[in-house]
Amino acid sequence: MASIYSDHQNIIANKTSTFSTTHPQTLARIMTRFDEDGDGMISPAELQNYMRILGENLTEEEIESVIELVDLDGDGLFGLEDFMNLAGDEGEEEKRRNLKKAFRFYEMEGKGFITPRSLKETLGRLGETRTVEECQAMIRRYDVNGDGVLSFEEFKTMMMI
Repeated sequence: MASIYSDHQNIIANKTSTFSTTHPQTLARIMTRFDEDGDGMISPAELQNYMRILGENLTEEEIESVIELVDLDGDGLFGLEDFMNLAGDEGEEEKRRNLKKAFRFYEMEGKGFITPRSLKETLGRLGETRTVEECQAMIRRYDVNGDGVLSFEEFKTMMMI
């Protein structure tokens, strides 16, 4: 499960790392190159085109999943703040906020933890087919207290590995 979130974020982060800098003006200039319509935001289609230029052919669903994971204001677009975050210019509080957002992405039942069923459904939305048993095994690896589900703290530990 960590790899699904990490893979999507790392594909883009690794591709942008050659451009990464902590200087916001430089990041803004880079971002505008991929903002095809000049609205100051990168849409899913524009991000998909950008990734294609970098040699990554992500599906629309994968692009939308990436945007959902890093979209700080929830508008469905990739803004400068999101871009700076993905390029690695984030503090500890920002990392925690992003982890919580990723956790909520997998925790779909509203119970405060990731169940094998919610993991299976989320992975299915990302194009990964897994059985409930496979999802139970994935959860078991990081389930410190043995309750069969992942709490936010267990999820955070898993994501830090």
